[in-house]
Amino acid sequence: MESPVERSGNDVRQPLLDKIPAKKEAEGEERLCIDEMLQRYCGEFGRWQMKHFVLTCLAWALEAFHTMVMIFADQEPEWRCVGSDCRVGSSTCGMDPSSWEWTAGKGSSTVSEWGLICGEKYKVGLVQALFFAGCMIGAGVFGHLSDSKLGRKGSLTVVCISNSIFGIATAFSPNYWTYVVLRFLTGFSTGGVGLTAFVLANEPIGPSKRGVAGMSTFYFFSAGIAILSGIAYVFRSWRELFIVSSLPSLLFLIIVIPFISESPRWYLVRGKVDEAMKLMHCIAKTNGRHIPDGVTLAVDDDVEDKNGERSNTAVEGSLKDVIRSPLTRIRLLITVAISFTVSIVYYGLSLNVVNLKTNLYLNVFVNAVAEMPAFAITAGLLDKYGRKPLSVGTQWFSCVFCLAGFAIWGAGTWKSVRMVAGVLGIFGMAGTYNLLFIYIAELFPTVVRNAALGCATQASQMGAILAPFVVVLGDELPFGVFAVCGLVGGGLAFYLPETLNKPLYDTMFGMHEAESNRGGREEVVVC
Repeated sequence: MESPVERSGNDVRQPLLDKIPAKKEAEGEERLCIDEMLQRYCGEFGRWQMKHFVLTCLAWALEAFHTMVMIFADQEPEWRCVGSDCRVGSSTCGMDPSSWEWTAGKGSSTVSEWGLICGEKYKVGLVQALFFAGCMIGAGVFGHLSDSKLGRKGSLTVVCISNSIFGIATAFSPNYWTYVVLRFLTGFSTGGVGLTAFVLANEPIGPSKRGVAGMSTFYFFSAGIAILSGIAYVFRSWRELFIVSSLPSLLFLIIVIPFISESPRWYLVRGKVDEAMKLMHCIAKTNGRHIPDGVTLAVDDDVEDKNGERSNTAVEGSLKDVIRSPLTRIRLLITVAISFTVSIVYYGLSLNVVNLKTNLYLNVFVNAVAEMPAFAITAGLLDKYGRKPLSVGTQWFSCVFCLAGFAIWGAGTWKSVRMVAGVLGIFGMAGTYNLLFIYIAELFPTVVRNAALGCATQASQMGAILAPFVVVLGDELPFGVFAVCGLVGGGLAFYLPETLNKPLYDTMFGMHEAESNRGGREEVVVC
């Protein structure tokens, strides 16, 4: 899967600066970048973008299905005594297998079917970790393919086909190790779903609306989790659940994909200017606007130099440049560490519902719904209080309630209290996820922004891989680990600078120049 940080890496590949001046090729011909054409002639977020955004973001619900299905399929079901040697309230480990049985039968989950308890319990965490490992690899592969030959729509089509095949095939796994392989392959394709959908949905949107729209994609993922809890409640067999949760990917291919357009930016950078212009005219017409004759598209780096001549020289940067600079090196190390701890807590709390001994289906539903106001609140406060205070506050908010979950134990009412602590913990960490990709993007100049975000994404996936192993510790221990991660992550955020109302720098030199002159003029702008 892919966590909310890995989803942002591709968004920042788009222009993050203010309007790029119009270019004149010849008398009567006006060359504009896509952002300026959207602002001046097409509309930044009209009817066309709304339809395209909603249809494309439905893929996020599919990602939620394929990712969070493990909560229900790999749960440890209830059991009951059938023999005199059985001791109610104790562990089944050490008891005669003939003295107890699974209440819902062996087919209710993978745990009951293959006996993944006691000494075999680690296998539950293993298959979940390998799913996230597949997501990490798939995100890199499909990220490259979506930028190259396949395009955004082509990549989204391929991953949905793969998810349909691997997801349904998983339901027919004859043994545990076949199940592991198929879940890894499902993770590989799932890693490309959110990535390609995020980029495809946001690229046709104008610059002033893209930030809000980008944050809105998280709602579709949370809604997918909530819907999945209802599906799992109806289909109690893990094999049936995999089939039913995979069929929407097939329906998406048949019903939705034909009505989704390729990205005009991809057309443009691939040299397909005619296709890009045809799509831009369609956007303008649907939005009730018009593109005048003689107006055409130009790539963003097709600019004129000071002498009026066009220059195609690009300023480049790499991860080596980030590491060489003391300023960006410390920022990179801190953001990588925060991404790692945030991912452990977010995915850990999502999976840890199996340890709460409450109504699993209701708990998952409540967790998903709790994320939505966290997204809205974070988006509303981001430009008022700044990135740094919210980053610290949301992580420590989560830490407090994870600590409460660690301290509270017992049955009855206390189980419900621990469930509430878990819900509030994921509420806080969901808020962190909502702002983290924006914060990281603003901490690094354009030439190395994707390199820095790539490192943060990989760290996030590593945290997701580790989260299932924390969950299998059982009882209150996972809450303790999550509390420590929230405390450490919030503490590290103190060492990051505030980026609210600061310019987005293009080059390493420009950023260092501005930082060194911090006591001087505030309005340093580097192009």
